Amino acid sequence: DPFTTGHAHLVERALALCDELVVGIGFNEQKQGWLPVEERLRALRAFYAHEPRVSVEAYSCLTVDFARSRGVEGIVRGVRSVADYVYEAQMADANRQLAGMETILLVAAPEQSCVSSRLVRELHHFGHPITPYLPEGLHYDCLEENKPR
Repeated sequence: DPFTTGHAHLVERALALCDELVVGIGFNEQKQGWLPVEERLRALRAFYAHEPRVSVEAYSCLTVDFARSRGVEGIVRGVRSVADYVYEAQMADANRQLAGMETILLVAAPEQSCVSSRLVRELHHFGHPITPYLPEGLHYDCLEENKPR
C-alpha cells in the first residue's frame, strides 16, 4: 500500500511463469491502511484491465488461506534484500507446513531494490514526488499528484 513499480515488475515477471495471476491486496480490518482498499482495488483493476490473465482481489485473512480459497497452486513474493529473504523464507516454510503451498521468491531487479511502499508513503508525507515510484498508467483518485492530467 501503495502498489509500486517494484510490484508491477514482479507481476510482469510472474506472468512469464504462470498462466494466471491473482494479485492479492491484503488488509487488516483492525488497521487503517494508507489508501482505502476500495481505491486500491479500483486502481489496480483499471491498470490490469488489458491483461486477462491478471485478476485483483482483496482479502483480510492469512495469505495462504486466501490462496487456497482461490485454488491457486503457489504464491509469488518479491525479495529486495537479505532481510526480506530471511522473512520470506520463514513465511514460505510456514505456508508449506500449513497448506502444502509452495512459494516462489523473485529477487528484485537492481533498479527496483530500493523501491518500497514504505518509501513512497514517507516521500509523500514529506512532500516529495512519488510518481517515479508508481507504475506509469496507475492512477489513484485519492492522490492529487497521481491523478491523470
